[in-house]
Amino acid sequence: MSNLRLLDTEISDTFNTALRRFFNPMALEADTPALKMRVDVSEKDNAYEVKADIPGVKKEDINVRIDGNVVQIDAEVNREKESKDKGGKVLRSERYWGNISRTFSLAQDVDDTKVVAKYTDGVLTLELPKKASPESKKITVQ
Repeated sequence: MSNLRLLDTEISDTFNTALRRFFNPMALEADTPALKMRVDVSEKDNAYEVKADIPGVKKEDINVRIDGNVVQIDAEVNREKESKDKGGKVLRSERYWGNISRTFSLAQDVDDTKVVAKYTDGVLTLELPKKASPESKKITVQ
């Protein structure tokens, strides 16, 4: 009897797996990445450098905001992809659009008047000069 139960469990698991696959068809979105923005931040003596991967976005659709030491990068993504058969009938259509955003803070304020932003080959590069910290004053106690 114990062998029968073990066999029954294996059949049941296989059946359940097949049933789950039938009702949850395999996702065909491997070539359609999710809306994500990957960011690298490095620090130099007098500036920060930020590289953000935003492929497939027009540079007009990218907004960068700086408020003190807080940096916010927003982009509007609009991608369309269609697969047609030889007769021209659409077999699959994948469209998505949306906004992606990353906000992070740096250790020191940024001099927003000297920021340089470049967008090449899907990578946004920001040169963020550090704001000169005010000199500390020694106060004479009277």
